[in-house]
Amino acid sequence: MSSIFTKIINREIPAEIIFENENYIAILDINPVRAGHTLVIPKKETDYIFDLNDSEYSELMLIAKKVSKILENKYQNINQGIKRIGIFVDGIMVPHVHVHLIPIYQDDEFGLELLRK
Repeated sequence: MSSIFTKIINREIPAEIIFENENYIAILDINPVRAGHTLVIPKKETDYIFDLNDSEYSELMLIAKKVSKILENKYQNINQGIKRIGIFVDGIMVPHVHVHLIPIYQDDEFGLELLRK
């Protein structure tokens, strides 16, 4: 059965796409923690991040870095700009590898409490 992300990749479900290439897509989270909360997703459906081969894992992180620059530019005017981008992988809710990128506008905005929402 296809994951919700595969359905988005196949354009069966709409999403706001921030970045896309042959192997990866980045979309705004449907339930964002804050403006700009983005998911970076390999198009190859893999459940567990550590099942990616070294090349896929490295490329995922490089794409996340690239998307973080896109977010910094896109959301620079909110709350006097982004101070940095937080990153985490939870691996629980959707059985398809994805990395969360969350803009941080203030120094104390990214703690473990975000992961519990």
